[in-house]
Amino acid sequence: MSPRAGLNQDAVVALALAVIDEEGADALSLAKIAERAGVAPPSLYKHVTGLAAVRRLVDIRVLTEVTEAIRSAALGHSGADAIAGLLDAYRGYVRRYPNRASALAAPLSFADEDVAKAMHGTAEAAFAGLRAFGFSRDQTVHVTRALRAAVHGFTSLEAGGGFGLPQDLDASFATLKAMLIQGLSTLAREET
Repeated sequence: MSPRAGLNQDAVVALALAVIDEEGADALSLAKIAERAGVAPPSLYKHVTGLAAVRRLVDIRVLTEVTEAIRSAALGHSGADAIAGLLDAYRGYVRRYPNRASALAAPLSFADEDVAKAMHGTAEAAFAGLRAFGFSRDQTVHVTRALRAAVHGFTSLEAGGGFGLPQDLDASFATLKAMLIQGLSTLAREET
């Protein structure tokens, strides 16, 4: 195989995401990336140090993409509208890329500067949306964690076909959003 022109770290990550999108996260291998790149697997080592490095870069890319989606959704909104937008954007991303859901739950190290930057961006987007509720800094962190757990849980179950009953999933998600937003309003009143 001759080397593919333009192969670099970003291209390797894009090829890895293509494998994940089409075959699932468990199917990711250097051999599959190399095959898509039209190179021998050892050629990838010019751009990444191995599969663990590729997975780390994939996780960072997915977090960055989700952050961009939720920031865009919340832009110009505050309070309940911002939170609804954040939740819709997260769900929209996972619906477009269901096999990437595992990257959003991957255990990541804040000691890794690039991971910390990606995670910080996601948290800051949520913090901005929550500002109108008037929570303390600590409570904002707790609420952000709860929102993440709820939306990730729903979207992961949806992506994996975990909802077996025939009722409309959009209606179920609207119910989840209403419950979360009402809960935020109640919690904010109790905190003041």
